[in-house]
Amino acid sequence: MTMLDLEAFARTPLQTDPCNFLVVPEFVRPDALSDINRDYPAIRTPGSFAPEDVGKGPAFAKLLDELRSPELVAAFEAKFEVHLASLPLQVGVRRFADPTDGNIHNDSRSKFVTALIYFNESWDREEGRLRILRDAGDLDSHSVEVEPSRGSLIAFRRSENSFHGFKPCDGERRSLQMYWVSPKRGRRGGPKQTPEFFRRFKRLFKKG
Repeated sequence: MTMLDLEAFARTPLQTDPCNFLVVPEFVRPDALSDINRDYPAIRTPGSFAPEDVGKGPAFAKLLDELRSPELVAAFEAKFEVHLASLPLQVGVRRFADPTDGNIHNDSRSKFVTALIYFNESWDREEGRLRILRDAGDLDSHSVEVEPSRGSLIAFRRSENSFHGFKPCDGERRSLQMYWVSPKRGRRGGPKQTPEFFRRFKRLFKKG
C-alpha cells in the first residue's frame, strides 16, 4: 500500500479564493505516519534542510520516493492544470520552528506550485497553523487555516494573491516543503542554508 492518499487528493475540489489551492487532511495515510515519524530526520535545530543532507530511516526514504513519483506529478498536473513533469522539484525538511518563522510572504515567481505536508501526531495551539490570506497585510484575514499535523497537505499555485503565513511558534513542528521551480532556480539546488544563515538574513532584512 502506498503512503499517500492520491485518491483523496483527486476528489478534493480545488479552491480559488484567493488563489488556487487545496487542503487534504491525512494525505499521508494514518497507518504510515507513525513509521515516517520513527524514521524522521534527526534534525536538531530550526531551518530547512535538503533530505540528502540529513540522516533518515527507510520509511522516510520511501515517502520521498513516492513524493517524486510520476503518479504524484500527474496528480498535481491534473489538479492545477499546469505542466510540471519537466520542472525541477525541490524538497526541504523541517523539524523545529523558530519564533521568527511564519512571517507573511508570497513565494517568488520562480516557484510554480508549492506543497507542504505536516507530520506532528497532534497540534493543540493556535500558533503555527498555516493560513492562506485574503489580505496580504492581515494574518487574521484568511481563507483557510491548516493544522500542522496528522499528515495534512496544503498545496497552492503561486500567484500574485498566494500570500500565506502563520502566528509565530517554537518547538517541534515537523513539515516537508515541495516546490516545482523554474529550470534556472533548479540549477541552484535545494535548501542548503543553515539556520544561522536564515537568522542573519532576517536581521539584515529587518534593519533595512
